[in-house]
Amino acid sequence: MDEVEVVVAHSERATLRVGDVFLKVDADQGRIDVEVEAMSLAPVPTPQVLWRKPPVLAIAALPGTTLGRLGGPSTGSPAAWAAAGAAIRTLHEAPLPPWPGRAGRSVGALAAELDDECEVLVADGVLPADLVTRNRQVAEAALRPWTPAFTHGDLQIAHVFVDGDEVTGIIDWSEAGQGDALYDLATFTLGHEEHLDDVIAGYGADIDLDVIHAWWSLRSLLAVRWLIEHGFDAFAPGCEVDVLRSRM
Repeated sequence: MDEVEVVVAHSERATLRVGDVFLKVDADQGRIDVEVEAMSLAPVPTPQVLWRKPPVLAIAALPGTTLGRLGGPSTGSPAAWAAAGAAIRTLHEAPLPPWPGRAGRSVGALAAELDDECEVLVADGVLPADLVTRNRQVAEAALRPWTPAFTHGDLQIAHVFVDGDEVTGIIDWSEAGQGDALYDLATFTLGHEEHLDDVIAGYGADIDLDVIHAWWSLRSLLAVRWLIEHGFDAFAPGCEVDVLRSRM
């Protein structure tokens, strides 16, 4: 019998792997609905949906390996990173899904959430005031008008699979929807700045690097407390707090 591997687990959802099948358990059926619909619309390789019985979604494993993970060594050739950039561009140019995604929060709502989070981070002593203040300043560049694109919404490098220099699939679409394309690019390169040029080369469009840097700061500021509260280590080498320190 295949062993059960816990891929990720916290109070909101869990993903298990049994052989060549991933089982996603999510108490929020809305997220699963979005995931299934987004995968059916996305013009990039996605996992095959095997079956669905709420609250469980079963999908087939993808061939290849991921490009790495936040806080770990990055893998893959420059060509593989460029191929990922090209796949992301294909997604962003696709017809829009009819719903907003994680990357599509309004500028006003995002600014208010960010200000509240920065205040708590300092007040509770989670992060030094100068680190929070500097990254709040950097994050300001992300708070601007943007043209909606078909975004993944949680495009961590652990969600992109490659085989050699070819993208074989992208997983975890529960945050997908209309949003800011640069949010996806920033999420994908978070903690792996050394591959940003390769990704942009594959993406094939002019990118405002100040906005990418801003999203790195903004995403990290909003993530630190959530990660700590859900049993993850935002202070691990190469992770969110190091990303914030790199902007100093």
